[in-house]
Amino acid sequence: MPSNGTSVAVRPATAEDVATCGQICYDAFAAINTAHGFPPDIPQPEVATGLISSVFSDPDHYCVVAEIDGRIVGSNILDERSIIRGVGPITIDPAVQNMGVGRLLMQAVMDRARDRGAAGVRLVQAAFHNRSLSLYISLGFDVREPLCCLQGRTRERNIPRCHVRSATPADQAACDSLSHRVHGFNRALELEQAISDGTALVVEREGSVTGYTTHLAHFGHSTAETNLDMQALISSADSFAGPGILVPSRNSALLRWCLQNGLRVVQPMTLMSTGLYNDPAGAWLPSILF
Repeated sequence: MPSNGTSVAVRPATAEDVATCGQICYDAFAAINTAHGFPPDIPQPEVATGLISSVFSDPDHYCVVAEIDGRIVGSNILDERSIIRGVGPITIDPAVQNMGVGRLLMQAVMDRARDRGAAGVRLVQAAFHNRSLSLYISLGFDVREPLCCLQGRTRERNIPRCHVRSATPADQAACDSLSHRVHGFNRALELEQAISDGTALVVEREGSVTGYTTHLAHFGHSTAETNLDMQALISSADSFAGPGILVPSRNSALLRWCLQNGLRVVQPMTLMSTGLYNDPAGAWLPSILF
């Protein structure tokens, strides 16, 4: 809880909060990454403001801000597009770190998820960030998977027997079914939006859809039957948007293939969850949310 009698108020975010929260988002990521010798996840304040603006105005995201004496000091976001809720980004003004603001912001979205009947809540945290790891563990999150954020362009540009193409609305049912088989639930709304935005891809093998991605990027997730299908998706990209894609570190075969093909590790990360979690029965890349 806040120290020295400081009172923190948490309330729903509004459009008027975007500029302040965008700057805090940039400052928070820049401070922690620089302190640990990693490149910033968000390169400019304008990128952070654009991100915050897009989610604050989206009815499928629940957004909250924290205030001290009427001054905004942080924000948190809950993605509600699936039965599993995704948290992030949560960012706090570096000037008020370690005052309990993060715990209150996390509790607000966890209460929201519980009250709305979510099957579970997940997030991805920077593995070098000891304070956030400790906070999430104390709030009941379990470590599920170590991840490697990778960036670059593969030397191998095509995988035999696999055909990668843009996803269309006609692929939705096959992709949702694949997600159910691999994860036990689908992320239909995310996929639908990605198809509309033109970032979604599918891979076909022997005439069937065997994998898909909403976007080969930090905020995109990918699901496939096998590593071969995932390799086809990864090798189809000239670059990965944002800091990069997130590859489960325990999938040694896929991670080794990525490294042998010239991709480089940007930073280690950790997937954490509360509630429903099934060990995936296939190849997968989480988004920065889950």
